Amino acid sequence: MRGSVQLWWIGDQEESERMLEHVRSHLVRAFRTEVGILRDPRRPADSWDPRRRQHSSKKILSFLLEAGPPPPARVLGVTDRDLFIPILTFVFGEAQLGGRAAVVSTARLDDGVPVSPRVLWERVATECVHEVGHTYGLLHCSTERCAMGRSPSVRDVDAKRGLLCRDCLARLGG
Repeated sequence: MRGSVQLWWIGDQEESERMLEHVRSHLVRAFRTEVGILRDPRRPADSWDPRRRQHSSKKILSFLLEAGPPPPARVLGVTDRDLFIPILTFVFGEAQLGGRAAVVSTARLDDGVPVSPRVLWERVATECVHEVGHTYGLLHCSTERCAMGRSPSVRDVDAKRGLLCRDCLARLGG
């Protein structure tokens, strides 16, 4: 069994228990590890960039490492805040490659068009598997429908499954 993952809602809106449970079940299935849901009211305080009108995913990763569970557990923050990295307009998420922290945002996963909760949850779960995969050292994958595929758009997220392909599973040793 791989090291555990703690799933933590760090958004501004009220958390969706059903969405977090949906994400948790995808992570358990994809990584065959224990996944808990962390209940903590703390939120990243210094991630807002007024010039970009977005939150820095790098600063959120730092917060997760500092405030989250101790090693060796991984921590996955899920938020409704719009995220960026300096070289991109936005990101759905970011992770430390081979590290312990990852973050995924729901902010752009509706593509500006209202979608059913189930569609949104599936997108969030797929991106969560993707980002946690990076924490386990997985790189982007070119296998069709693998969760580790690149996702520059919601359409690309929808083209993936919330699971890892055989090659990625083999890289994990499972």
